[in-house]
Amino acid sequence: MPNPPEGSQPSGAKYLDPQVLSKIGTLDVIARQVVEGIRIGLHRSPARGISSEFTAYRQFVAGDEVRSIDWKVYARSDRYYIKLFEAETNFVANMLIDSSESMTYASNGISKLEYAKYLAASLAYLIVDQGDSVGMGTFDDQLRSYVAPKSNMRVLHDISTELEKADPQPRTNVGSILHEFANRMSRRGFVVVFSDLLDNTEDFIQGLNHLRFKGHNVILFHILDPAELEFPLEGMWKFVGLEGEGELITQPARVRANYLKELESFISEIKDACTKAQVDYVLVNTRDPVEQVLSNHLLQRSVLNKGR
Repeated sequence: MPNPPEGSQPSGAKYLDPQVLSKIGTLDVIARQVVEGIRIGLHRSPARGISSEFTAYRQFVAGDEVRSIDWKVYARSDRYYIKLFEAETNFVANMLIDSSESMTYASNGISKLEYAKYLAASLAYLIVDQGDSVGMGTFDDQLRSYVAPKSNMRVLHDISTELEKADPQPRTNVGSILHEFANRMSRRGFVVVFSDLLDNTEDFIQGLNHLRFKGHNVILFHILDPAELEFPLEGMWKFVGLEGEGELITQPARVRANYLKELESFISEIKDACTKAQVDYVLVNTRDPVEQVLSNHLLQRSVLNKGR
């Protein structure tokens, strides 16, 4: 990763490089540094871009902006009302982090699992900082740990502690976890999933649709390693399945074209399912700085919200 010109990095920017993140500090401290980097880059907090779903109307009162009036409602009722969005009410977000064995893969100094931890901790900080509640669960083929949602900074420490204790297991079952949370959450909220999705795609899509049927907002961070995305290997290699798939010895050059074609098909299937279900899909390369991935997503949500 090339270094930027001297003096161009904001304070604490060293914490934004994923390779450096894996070696220093605790998650809750790093989260604060990442968030500061985002704010410096955007010149203001992007936190209100996290939540945007329309929920209700309220009557216009002195001090409200005139541009917020819903003129269609005025035409029907002859009264002034403004739209309330989810960002204007407290909401609950649950972070779900895939801690299965495949997430431990790392070709560039940081595993997919470690990257997911920093990304989740940083987003959790943003949510709590804007006065909303966040909780976190880690899973493989079942839910392994869970921190109940809270709206104070103490929850960030609790989340960090649980993430640092995560013990990867051989198998994952993303679909069943999504079904569980669709039934667990008593009120509509956010579910943010961090996974490489190396699992049964059909089951995952069914779980995704279950969450949306229950009215939850869903954000998917699809986390992949650069070697998985580019398959740049040369020579003879032995590939070992991290979740019990066995071994394969081959020359990557012979299978690269087919591999990349299958990868493109896999990603397209997930993206299409997310589009149909109105789920935010974010493809993450663990080579990219955490701050960049998070701020780009929040900016994109902010732009979409303005168009509503």
